[in-house]
Amino acid sequence: MKFSKEIKVGLLTVAAIALFIFGYQYLKGRNLLQNDRVFYAVYDNVEGLTKSAPVTINGLRVGNIDDIEFLDNRGRLLVKFHVDEAFSFSSESSAQVYSTSLIGGKALSIVPKFDSTAPVAKPGDTLPSKIDEGFQGEMMDQFLPLKDKIEHFVVTADTVLENVNRTLNPKTRKAITSSIEELNQTLVEFKMLSRNANSLLADNKENLNRTLANLDTTTANFAKISDTLAQVEIAGTVKEMEAAIAKVNDVLDKVGNGEGSLGKLMTDDALYVNLEKMSKQAEELIQDIKLNPKRYVHFSVFGKKPGEYEEPESRDQ
Repeated sequence: MKFSKEIKVGLLTVAAIALFIFGYQYLKGRNLLQNDRVFYAVYDNVEGLTKSAPVTINGLRVGNIDDIEFLDNRGRLLVKFHVDEAFSFSSESSAQVYSTSLIGGKALSIVPKFDSTAPVAKPGDTLPSKIDEGFQGEMMDQFLPLKDKIEHFVVTADTVLENVNRTLNPKTRKAITSSIEELNQTLVEFKMLSRNANSLLADNKENLNRTLANLDTTTANFAKISDTLAQVEIAGTVKEMEAAIAKVNDVLDKVGNGEGSLGKLMTDDALYVNLEKMSKQAEELIQDIKLNPKRYVHFSVFGKKPGEYEEPESRDQ
């Protein structure tokens, strides 16, 4: 059987159109050769979910998003998606929008709910919708306490800055500026002093070297003297000093015991009384000599005899 050119061109055109449609749907993630089931879900916000986004069950891709359109004048969104696999799940299973990665897009996950009393989901059913906050939600949960602390810190810092501004009034700022200028002047003077000291050290470098050399010589001589002193027999000198101290102690013991003239003088009361009487009689004798010198010294040119001795009156009477 032969076909005309017109029939061949028509068949090729139909095949091309069919291939184009199949390829287009395949690129969208839908296989026309497989029987798929269409489901719906209603959201207030799809969080960036787009057409052709993947639909997964337990992480396995089982379909794609077919269409997203407004459901009513309140802005609710109706999401149409299909599931290729014959995996059964109940009508109470939720369609959850989640983030595929930190920087990736959104996807739809069917979270199966296995309940023997719930009916199996059929094509055309509307599944309960849910939004998974994911990483961003966790970040927000952790950021909220930190946010309060940051706000408190900002308020505290603002209060501190206000107090600083109040403290740093024009008079205080002027005083601080003056202090800084004085400090700069002090640093300049210190720098000049340092230069003068360096110049002085440079000019007297030879004298300083000689002085240090003399000091080294003096230290060496002192070391020699120390060695000489260390070699002196100090033990013999110490023994002689101990012997002398022992003799002095022996003499003092004898004096304390009344031995010898000095000991008797120190301990014998009778000797002290005699010495006192002798001293008293000598004093009376001297007084009598002063009062009656003629009794003791005779100057007679003609040989006159001296008178008889008269005992002087005692001063005790």
